[in-house]
Amino acid sequence: MSVESAPYVEPSKVKKKSSKENKQAILAPSEQTSTVKRLFGFEKEDISSWHRLVCLLNRPTDPASLGIFRFLFGMLMALDITQERGLSHLDYKYLDGAPVCRFPLFNFLKPLPMDWMFFVYFVMFLGAVGIMLGCFYRLACLMFISTYWYVFFLDKTTWNNHSYLYGLIGFQLTLMDANRYWSLDGLRDPRKRNAHVPLWNYTMLRTQIFIVYFIAGVKKLDADWVEGYSMKYLAHHWLFDPFKLILPVELINLMVVHGGGLILDLTAGYLLFFDATRPVAAAFVSYFHCMNSQLFSIGMFSYTMLATSPLFCYPDWPRCFFGRFPEFLQPILPFISPPPIPSSSCVYPNPPSGSGEQQEEAHAAPKPTTPSFKHKFRAIFTILYITEQFFLPYSHFITQGYNNWTNGLYGYSWDMMVHSRSHQHVKITYTDGVTGDVGYLNPGVFTQSRRWKDHGDMLKQYATCLSENLPRFNISDPEIYFDIWVSINDRFQQRIFDPRVDIVKADWSPFQPNSWLMPLLVDLSPWRTKFEEIEGSLDNQTEVVFIADFPGLYLENYVSEDLGNTSVQVLVGQVNVEMVDEKKNYSLQPGEKMQIPAGAYHKVYTVSEGPSCYMYIYVNTTEAELQKNFTKLSELQEKVRNGTETEPLPPELQPLITGLDDQDSTGDNSVIDPVVRVFLKRQKRMQEVKKRREASLIERFQRFASKKYYSIRRGFLMTAIALRNLAVGLPSLEQLTREVAYANMKETETSQDEHLKDEVGHGEL
Repeated sequence: MSVESAPYVEPSKVKKKSSKENKQAILAPSEQTSTVKRLFGFEKEDISSWHRLVCLLNRPTDPASLGIFRFLFGMLMALDITQERGLSHLDYKYLDGAPVCRFPLFNFLKPLPMDWMFFVYFVMFLGAVGIMLGCFYRLACLMFISTYWYVFFLDKTTWNNHSYLYGLIGFQLTLMDANRYWSLDGLRDPRKRNAHVPLWNYTMLRTQIFIVYFIAGVKKLDADWVEGYSMKYLAHHWLFDPFKLILPVELINLMVVHGGGLILDLTAGYLLFFDATRPVAAAFVSYFHCMNSQLFSIGMFSYTMLATSPLFCYPDWPRCFFGRFPEFLQPILPFISPPPIPSSSCVYPNPPSGSGEQQEEAHAAPKPTTPSFKHKFRAIFTILYITEQFFLPYSHFITQGYNNWTNGLYGYSWDMMVHSRSHQHVKITYTDGVTGDVGYLNPGVFTQSRRWKDHGDMLKQYATCLSENLPRFNISDPEIYFDIWVSINDRFQQRIFDPRVDIVKADWSPFQPNSWLMPLLVDLSPWRTKFEEIEGSLDNQTEVVFIADFPGLYLENYVSEDLGNTSVQVLVGQVNVEMVDEKKNYSLQPGEKMQIPAGAYHKVYTVSEGPSCYMYIYVNTTEAELQKNFTKLSELQEKVRNGTETEPLPPELQPLITGLDDQDSTGDNSVIDPVVRVFLKRQKRMQEVKKRREASLIERFQRFASKKYYSIRRGFLMTAIALRNLAVGLPSLEQLTREVAYANMKETETSQDEHLKDEVGHGEL
């Protein structure tokens, strides 16, 4: 087990043995045979009383593993600040003077002026570097967590579980003695250099990581995850191609993605804990996190979790590991000797009684100490903190206002990837409180986020913000209504909030249930099997959308002229379809369907006593016709290339041979057929995608490194500009424009990468 008792051995007597051998050499025969000691690193008697428990939690422990983790965590946070924390694009988010709706946890929290926000991030970055180097460690931790939690609380829309975890680990490190090994503080102060740390430092971090794994596994016992609906799309990712050699995609989704994720999360924390299973567990979690780094855009999370795995090993593993390196490298590597020195943070027991070698070791051992108030306080805090971390993921009965279809604010419950959502329809309606005029707002106006669609607390903040901004556009005392249709884990598209409620005046409390939240129609979940059958019976050009609605409500919809073959068919309940322009109504029963004209509005009323379910079946006729033209152009291009086409091409088709120049691509050349231009641009994009896919590992790494370089470069240059502005004032507008342009400079391929993502989607890459 990885809990280590403190060996009090003179430096001259230390031999190159494994951690296990060293411990067995200093234990009494009775201790060597103790199963509990072998498995857990302590005896049952160590937790038999409060005094013994305090001594156990403050037991002197090697600082090496904690020091290595401190270095890795600080380094990863320094990288994370420029990327997922947003330093590289901070000016876009906090541009001064822009009317932006924000979503802080507490409404009194406001962002500072833009240059001061850069200063906040600069302090956070210095704190992360200070943690990494162990330089003015406690101050560095305070610099990091104070600014980190301020930025975290400032924007709920960016919350996720791993961002919350970073803040927790930063808080824990602030209380720990993680600068006792491989740190600049150790070079400055011999009392800190290679000094013991109390066992609770390791206990708290290990338990935190155990909670991340285990609670995530418990949350995945949800029926949607077990049945394979949560992350259904992942099975098509190229990372799972090796499994496709032996399993169909459906089984990969069910057994590998969902089954494997469930088993790994439930067992990883336990398997990392024990010596016998740790190597296997480390291999699996390493593979798991490496896959996640490619599957999701989650910044440094995968690498941070990789850095936590060694915490479960023996605390002196770095001494054994770095001891195997050549001797000429030892001066620049973490030191492997001498053994740790005593620390006032620990409680030292009486040395073992005996004769001979044990007596010599007794003289070298630190003086026995009794637990003081600080030792007892730290033990109490450790127990309370661990208890709180087990309780928080299930505390949603207290903060009921944050509960929606899923419980609580996403980010502290470890329900990672359990729920996937798709939004089919979002409509924002306002009514002028004075004139009664009705109008519509573009969804997402005044905000850069989309997460408000799923959370009642954010919707309330958004409505309040809109009501404060609309008077600038001569809309007085506005009432604002939201009609948001969401599908969660492949269920029916349905309303999440009551569209009849004015959210500006609606009541909301963090401790009371949300009265305008519509219930999730879980009774209709078995229909998902039927959805798969219906979708499987359609051809590649036909799409279907499944809708469920509540009695007394209606869906107002507009069928685009591109959708030339649209029909609605009732599955459950009864609906009335009103054709707005024709002023006609049609009643539909289960199984009945009707054609919906394109280019017109219609309304579907639910008139049955219970919820109605229906589906739209449609074909994008414009896209289908365009695809036919593409096929003809591709065949013609192939004939020209192989010489089977003898007729000369007209001028508008000549680019099929010559290609498009820059002027042609922009559409300035009116001679070229528009369909040909679109065809060639699409062909060029797909060739670029193919080239990227077939790139060598070196080319992919160069592309990755270049992208990260320009991102980090921009963050630091913009920070330097902001700090200069704070120190000496703003320069002229021309100079500031030149400086920002220089910061925005990117390599050509990096700009093309962003364009490609816009064109073909992230999944294609």
